[in-house]
Amino acid sequence: MRQVTIAHAHCDLYCGVYDPAQAKIEAMSVLKIAQKYHESSDEVFRTRALQLKEERAEDVKHHLMVLWSDFFTADHRKEFPNLDDLFWRAIHQAGDAKKSVDPAEGQKLIDLIDEISDIFWKTEKAKGMGVYPPS
Repeated sequence: MRQVTIAHAHCDLYCGVYDPAQAKIEAMSVLKIAQKYHESSDEVFRTRALQLKEERAEDVKHHLMVLWSDFFTADHRKEFPNLDDLFWRAIHQAGDAKKSVDPAEGQKLIDLIDEISDIFWKTEKAKGMGVYPPS
């Protein structure tokens, strides 16, 4: 019997498809799920909501790490000196939102992603890679 190894990546091929919108969509789910959690008294629904919120928060961490490690360069870190701290805070905020049912934690995460997005779209590199440029 042949053994199969499954690999997951986004993406060390450097495909050129990067956009903070991926993280923001997941973060918005974290916020909305926390809100729906509080609106329901159905324990089955609430249990499922917690599970999904935690998955989405983990997805946010993944998308942020991909942006930080694969999109942004050493030159970007020099140009935007707060970039490393901003990513560190956003990734940790995703963890805080993951373990909380307070919608405010999800909103804080969205706000940090918006700050990252502002920097992303200021880079020349984003012009050829971003999917959803600001209007």
